[in-house]
Amino acid sequence: MKGLENHIYLIGYLISNVVAALMLLATWKNTRLGRFLFFVLFAWASWTNGTIVSERPEVYLEYADLAFLSIYKQFINGWFSEHTRLMVGLVAFSQGLIAIAMLLKGIVLRVAAIGGIIFLMAIIPFGVGSGFPTTLIMAMAMLLILKSKNENYLWIRSKKERMANSIH
Repeated sequence: MKGLENHIYLIGYLISNVVAALMLLATWKNTRLGRFLFFVLFAWASWTNGTIVSERPEVYLEYADLAFLSIYKQFINGWFSEHTRLMVGLVAFSQGLIAIAMLLKGIVLRVAAIGGIIFLMAIIPFGVGSGFPTTLIMAMAMLLILKSKNENYLWIRSKKERMANSIH
């Protein structure tokens, strides 16, 4: 895979895939924990992207060299290269909204889970730049959140969880 000859990319690639697998396992075992982990991930990504794009927007043009699909390369080197701050700013804002929604419930949580899945799937063609298959694994974890019956705010345990804790 293009980019893995760079040791920094390789280390990041391995770490991101291990983290994704752990997030999938954690979400499968406990969707509240998974929601919290996605809150942290998307909040961190929002802050990171917002900070980097405001200071060094040219960094995002490097993803063109790592992309699987030529249409992504053309997009990055074309229109995106002239509108990097706008596009990455919108991505960072959206990531922030997804993070906040992971704390909430109902339709807001469901829409955010769908948005998270779409986002994670959309960056798969960035290859090593997105840690492929990291984002695919994370999308599967987000699907578990979408399908879960947990309708409480993240900070409120369900009746079932409260009862399980009182037994012990």
